[in-house]
Amino acid sequence: MADSSDVVAAAGVPPSITAVEHRGIEHVPFSERWGRPGSLFWMWAGAIWNVEFLLYGVLGVVVFGLSFPQAVLVIVVGNLSYVLTGLASVQGPRAGTTAFGVSRAAFGPNGNRVPSLFNWITQVGFEIEGIALVVFAAIALANRAGLNPVPDWLRVAFLVVAIGIQAVLPLLGHAAVLKVLRILAFPFIVLFVIMTFFVAHRYHAGPPSASWGSMTIFLALVIAAGGLGWTENGNDYSRYLPPSASKRNIVLAVMLGGLIPSVLLEVLGAALGAELPKSAATSVTGLTAGFPAWFVVPYLIFVIFQLFAINTLDLYSSGVTLQSIVPGLHRVTCVVIDTTICLAIAAYAVFSSRFYTLLTDFLLFIILWLGPWCAIYLVDSWLRKNRYDPVSLLNETGGLYYRAGGFHWPALIAQLLGMVTAALWLNAYSPYVGPLASRFGGSYGSDFSVFIGLAVGGLAYYLMAGRKVRAEGAETPVLAR
Repeated sequence: MADSSDVVAAAGVPPSITAVEHRGIEHVPFSERWGRPGSLFWMWAGAIWNVEFLLYGVLGVVVFGLSFPQAVLVIVVGNLSYVLTGLASVQGPRAGTTAFGVSRAAFGPNGNRVPSLFNWITQVGFEIEGIALVVFAAIALANRAGLNPVPDWLRVAFLVVAIGIQAVLPLLGHAAVLKVLRILAFPFIVLFVIMTFFVAHRYHAGPPSASWGSMTIFLALVIAAGGLGWTENGNDYSRYLPPSASKRNIVLAVMLGGLIPSVLLEVLGAALGAELPKSAATSVTGLTAGFPAWFVVPYLIFVIFQLFAINTLDLYSSGVTLQSIVPGLHRVTCVVIDTTICLAIAAYAVFSSRFYTLLTDFLLFIILWLGPWCAIYLVDSWLRKNRYDPVSLLNETGGLYYRAGGFHWPALIAQLLGMVTAALWLNAYSPYVGPLASRFGGSYGSDFSVFIGLAVGGLAYYLMAGRKVRAEGAETPVLAR
């Protein structure tokens, strides 16, 4: 997926994958821009060939009551949102810093701490989800070995070991992440083919059974877990590409690397969910009821590796996001902080009987801040024609983006407006149902929060800051190397 200009421009040499990366949000020098768009495809594919996305497909049928044809329609439409992840990956090569380093152009260095905090909480939430599922898989393996029930001390031991293993790749950094995830993509694809064979033999499609309102709620979950939910990670990995890298190739590589495995796994999950009892279908270990007995142990082992792979992206991004909130922290220190917090909260998740309810609520609530932020981020990039001043982006006390004491109020106001209006049509039943969500869509209501958040946040920012941001972009030199 790289053209000749990408190959010529990528003059840097990738570091050893066993060396700890010390760079955080600091600008990446041109001499170290060793990445190419094609590497992003395999990185995203390697992370997303993952049992989490199988589980999301199951939730559409079992929790939201969709038939298999309805679920497939929603899954395909919802995962088109990966174009947002692609578009949110083209700023890194020009800016040379992470997503929430680039976000300072829109919000200002101090104002940017608000969405950075939201993102840090979101990334840690995804890390907790992944670690909890790793522990559940380890418990299931212990059950297969004859240890039933698994004592609490062993559950804690599984959790501590999982946290320790999880920290390795994010500590090593960007080069190790790209290399390892590319390697892991291939065995995960083989696993998918085998699971598809087993599910196809027992699947029987049924007629549509859910209201259009329920379809919109599942659509919101698919978008949040998919394309929209990864936009805040995109530039953390594309920043190692040269400024002259093809924007079209970047968008295509990232979009297809996320979309293809997400659609295939979620469709497989929907088919599996249609054949399993609800008690089994809402558990990553319960899904084994759909497979032959001899396949269960290999499946659970692969599940653990897959979950470590996807959690790597979350933990790496949460670390560099924390630096946007507290700039003096070293990246390695941030990884240690995030890992410690993840251990504490994951312990609660592992011992909670409401884990899957909490997971669904988490995926729906993050839409409130993600939609407006993504729209503001992309509108800002479009207005300034993707031109950034790297020095000003990392300046805490002045520079082009400092404005009123480090705050850019149009972005903060647009973020607030987008979040408030999105909350009006958010349906996170039962803890919260917005007034518009409960009024339309049948007995279970509906959910258009993601679309309202994107539209209101982006439009408000354009109207309040469009002229000023366009002028800033015109004054910023184009980086051509």
